[in-house]
Amino acid sequence: MRKPELAAAIADKADLTKEQAGRILNVVLDEITNALNRKDSVSLVGFGTFLQRHRGARTGQNPQTGAPVKIKASNTVAFKPGKSLKDAVN
Repeated sequence: MRKPELAAAIADKADLTKEQAGRILNVVLDEITNALNRKDSVSLVGFGTFLQRHRGARTGQNPQTGAPVKIKASNTVAFKPGKSLKDAVN
């Protein structure tokens, strides 16, 4: 499912126009992004938790040449699914 399809599903279930649902979806995603940028976690009870994780610098390997490559430290986003989501998938 892609973002427009998700917005259409929200519009259908919440009795909104697709444009309104799209704007709401964009606001929700922007707020999740802003919270993660502030290093806050975002917990959606029953769905899961988004959190920012730090990856330290490390040495990798170029797959074509096999030469060692230095990989810089970076931040990444992790998602920990909630119990309801795990149960729904299994």
